[in-house]
Parts: sequence; C-alpha cells; structure tokens
Amino acid sequence: MARAGRIAGACLLSLGALVAATGWLYVLRPLAPLPGPALHDALALDELSHHGAVPLVLYLLVWGVAAGTLGLLARWAGADRLAAGLLLGPAVGAWLYVLNGVSILVVRQVSEHLAFREAATEQALAIPAVLAGIAGALIGRSRASTAPRSRFVLSWLVAGVGVLGVVDAVFPEHGRSLVPAVDPAHVHGLVAPLAAALVVTARSLARGSRRGWQAALALLAVLVALHVEQRFGEGAILTAVVLVAVIARRADFRLPGDPESRPRLAVQAGIAVAFIAVYGIVTVWVNRLMADRPYSIGFALRITGRAVLGLSFRGADHLSGSVSEWFPLSVFLLGAGTALFLLLQWLAPWRYRLRRGASDLAVVRRLVETFGADTLAPFAVRSDKSYFFAADQSAFLAYRVVGGVAIVSGDPIGEASTRGPLIRAFIDFAHERGWRMAVLGVSECDLELYRSLGLRALYHGDEAVVDTSSFSLEGRPIRKVRQSVTRLEKAGYTARVLDRSEVEAGLRAELETIAAEWRGDEPERGFVMALDALFRDGDDTVFVVGFDESGHARGFLHYALCRAGSAISLSSMPRSAGVPNGFTEWLICESVEWARANGVERVSLNFSPFAALLSPDAELSVAQRAQAATLRRMKPWFQLDNLFLFNRKFFPSWQRRFVVYERRRDLPRVGVAALAVEAYLPLQ
Repeated sequence: MARAGRIAGACLLSLGALVAATGWLYVLRPLAPLPGPALHDALALDELSHHGAVPLVLYLLVWGVAAGTLGLLARWAGADRLAAGLLLGPAVGAWLYVLNGVSILVVRQVSEHLAFREAATEQALAIPAVLAGIAGALIGRSRASTAPRSRFVLSWLVAGVGVLGVVDAVFPEHGRSLVPAVDPAHVHGLVAPLAAALVVTARSLARGSRRGWQAALALLAVLVALHVEQRFGEGAILTAVVLVAVIARRADFRLPGDPESRPRLAVQAGIAVAFIAVYGIVTVWVNRLMADRPYSIGFALRITGRAVLGLSFRGADHLSGSVSEWFPLSVFLLGAGTALFLLLQWLAPWRYRLRRGASDLAVVRRLVETFGADTLAPFAVRSDKSYFFAADQSAFLAYRVVGGVAIVSGDPIGEASTRGPLIRAFIDFAHERGWRMAVLGVSECDLELYRSLGLRALYHGDEAVVDTSSFSLEGRPIRKVRQSVTRLEKAGYTARVLDRSEVEAGLRAELETIAAEWRGDEPERGFVMALDALFRDGDDTVFVVGFDESGHARGFLHYALCRAGSAISLSSMPRSAGVPNGFTEWLICESVEWARANGVERVSLNFSPFAALLSPDAELSVAQRAQAATLRRMKPWFQLDNLFLFNRKFFPSWQRRFVVYERRRDLPRVGVAALAVEAYLPLQ
C-alpha cells in the first residue's frame, strides 16, 4: 500500500511539474530577454499574437529543471534508471503532443490530422522529452547486475541506430532549421561518419568497455541533436530511446581501456592533423589564383577547417571552379577516415605485450619439473608465451593473445587446489582487457574442472602415446615398421641418443642445417606441442640422431623431457632429402628403446587432429561422417589423414584432447586465433 501510494503521489506531482513548466515559460519569457536562437511554437496558444517563440536558453533551463524534478519523483516512486528513463521520455512527449496538437488545432483552425501531425514533429516537443528521459536515466535507482545480456542487446541497438543513420544520410529529409546559420545539407553530411562511428562502437559495448560507452554516449547525443534540429521524427525517437538506455545502464560498462594506448594515439592524431593541415595549405596555395582573397596560412587553415567539419559540401568559400568542389570533399574524407581509425584504436582491446622475466621463467621451469606430468607441459617454456601465475606462484598457465583471443597452451601446471581459482582469475584478467579466452590441448581428465567454471569443450583430436613397456616389433600387424628398421640397419644407418648438452659444436651445426633445409620457407609451426628452439639454455631436451654409413647426420627427432610424467614428447622430426623410406619410423623405434632402457614410461608422438573422426575403424553417425569427409577434403592444406595414419603404425594409446572456449559464437574467432598461433595463418 505504501508503495502504491508513493507511485500515485509521484504521478500527481509529475503532472503538476508538467503544468508548472509551461506556466513558468509564460511567466519568465517577458522577464528574461535572452540572446541566441528562439524556439518556435514553444507556446502554441500564443501564435496569433506572435508570442509563441521562446528563447532556446530559457526553454532548456525551464525544462531542464522540470526534467530533474520528474527524475527525483521517479526515484522516490522506486523506479530504476532504465524504467525511469523509458517512462519519463515518452510520458512527457505524449503530454506535449496532446497539448501542442490541441493548441495548433484551436489556433490555426486546421484539420485534426494536420494539427497532430505538425505537433508530432515540433522541436518544442522533442527537447523536453529527451531531457526527461535523460534525467530519469541519471537519477533513477541503481540496480546491481552483471548484465552481459543487456550489454549485448545495447550493442545491437547502437549498431542499428548507426545503420539507420547511414540510411538517413543517404536519403535525407530536410526540414526547418532551429539555428538558421546551420544549413541542413551540412548537417546531413555529418550523419554518415557519426553513424559509421556508432557501428564501430557497438562491438566494444558488447565487451563492457567504458571507453565504448563514452563514445556511444557522445555520438548518440550529437545524433539526437541533429535529429531534433531537422525536426523530430521516427529516427529521433529510436535514437533518443537508445541514448536513454545507454545512460541508464552505464554501470554495466566498467572495463577500462588500455592505458598505454593514449600516448600512441596522441602521436597518431598529431601526425594526422599535421598531414591534413599541410595538405590544405599546399592545395590552397597551388590554387591561390582561384581564391578571392590574398593567400595566407591562416586563410588556408580556415578553409581546411571548415571542410573537415563538413561545412563546405556546397563548395569552399572564397574558392571557385572545380577546386571548390573536390577539395572540401577530399579534406572531409581524410578527417572522417582519420577519426574512425583513431576511434578503432581507442576502443580496441588491450594490446598484447609479451612480457616474461628471468625470474618468471625460473618459476615456470621449477613448476614444470615438479608438477608437469602432462606430456604438453614441457612446451610451456616456448619464448612466444606469456605467463599468468596464481597469487602464491604455486601454479601458472602459458598463453598468447591473437586477434583479441587469449589462447592458453594446455592445462594449468601446479598445485591441484589452485588450478580452478587460477583459471577463474585468468578469465577475469582477460575480460578486463577486452579479450576472449580459449584453451588448446585440454586433457580429458580436466574437462569437469573447466565445465564447473561455465566453459564449453569441443573435441579437437588425439595425442598418440606409445607405452614403452608394451611396445614390440614382433607380430604381423607391425611388420611394416619392423621392415623399415631392418632396411635402415642393413644400409649402415646408426642412431645416437644425446642430451642437449652432449651435442658438440660440429654436430650442432649439422642439425641446425638439416632443420633449416627441412623447414625451407615455411614458418616454424607449433605452439601447444612443439618447442621453438633446438639448443636453448635451460631446456630439458633429447636428440635422437640418425647417421648414414659415412657418419653424417641425416635427420633427427627432437624430444622434450617430461620428468614428472615419466615421458618424452616429440617436438620436431626434420630429415635430409633423399633418406630411405622408413627413416622416421626407425628413429621412433630407437627412441622407444632408449626410453625403456632409461626408465621412461611413455613416448608422446604427433598430435592427430580429429583422429576419432578420421579412423577407418570408427563407428560414426551421419553428421560425423560428413565432418570426416570435409576434413579429408582439406588434405592438400593440413594432411590430417596422413598424420593419423603415420601415428597409427605404432599402435599407441590415444589420449583425447579438447578445445575449451567461453561461448558458441566465439568459435570462429577461436578457430582463426588457434590457426594463427600454430603459424597456419599470418596473424599476430
């Protein structure tokens, strides 16, 4: 009952505030002869006595106070910001629509249709409605909410306003001008870049960017002003509603922008301004004979400045001929393009910077040695990865950011109790910077951990792992591998297993040459399951080198040691041209024999993407068969089928690996980013 009483009282007091606002305009108009433009039909009943116009400043002042009063009443009634804004704006608009429509009908003695159609487009109606909506959005009660859905909806609304603004700019409907000095054609020239800027801003709103909110607020306010200046219409209503919603939901946009972007943007803006100024000065000087005033730098800058602001679309003042037509447009396009570029840079997610000190790397190596039981753990020391640590440095994860997606390499490494909080902290860390998050190479045993954090998983492939205790070359199924081993041994080939520190300088040069020739012009691939250096200090690695009968190295396998998991993980397998068939198979068998002799239980071979789909023995559904057929068609680019068949020769156990991601709509971005970090796409 008390709440109902407050709502009823607020409605009555709001009606009194509306009536009082019109009364104060009558009272103050003769007492306050203010300078500036006048707002026509502000007091429609006084039209016959030519007293319907009110100074714009006075009109804004009176209705600003009234809007503030209405906002306070809405707050007293318990309305939240969004509800207050969306209620007060239309309510004030409806009140003035009826009042002005009846006034025009009485004073002008026209038909009801014409009277109310004219009232609907009056600037005297639009301004109070917009002010009331903004006041409600500012003063209404705050409601706590994480509101990811509201951000997403608002971003689409802002983008829609931008698209409609472009359409409005292409098909303008000119009306009377509130300020006669501003030509309607000039105003519509500004709508297109403003609307395009809104579309650019929409994406950052979806991320919850504070900078995106500020940019959207400024752009929407300018567009509302231009709509009102051109007489109120459907576009103005939609733009004003979105403006009110953006103001009301301001608490949803908390993510700060990259603080290190400011000096860079300042330099870029300075260069752009200098370029446009020089372009204008030089162009006007070259065409100075076309000017009706003596040339000076100030004169050239004034003409250039007007063109940048879009005030010279009908021709540059004091210039004539074709120059006055193409010069303003070219300057305006330069200015608009520069502004959009700087806006994109301002709103962009935080720029990723690879930062890793010697102390960080020491902690990582210690954690990998102690807790890195996963066969992917040794690859965390790659030089292209940054590290995110638990607060007490008892666990970490390795990542890199590409295209606004933070790609994590494998599962977190460290104390089991800290891995869940570590992943949650990293998600928050990524979101604060405007990044999405995904994890590549997730093991099946950790899927529940990720799912408990609200993440999704998608099957990616299988890692082939050979059990050294059970591996044997005996039996018919493995006869092709056995034949390869026999062929290489009969040809006089020998293998040596060497620790990184045991490789002498001459052999090191040979191995580096083999690796460079094997790679050729192709980039160094790998991120999740490969090292990026053969002989880096501190790396715990093993080389299995194959020598021909003359004692020259012809190829090798490069393994990372996974001591905590009693395993070695294959990183690369370069070989020289012309080696006998089965050379790599022979080296793998030598690796397994060495591992077994040295107490290493597992040998991890290549990762086979989508192995469960490509296996000829797999029982697949109709949809999975279609997926497998699509993957086989990609063979010329990725050779997925060949890789699976190679690994299959050694009868390994298959350990499923997954991609973990946040939202389904992120999958295309995650896929592109994953291909980029693995060097299959030229993105940074």
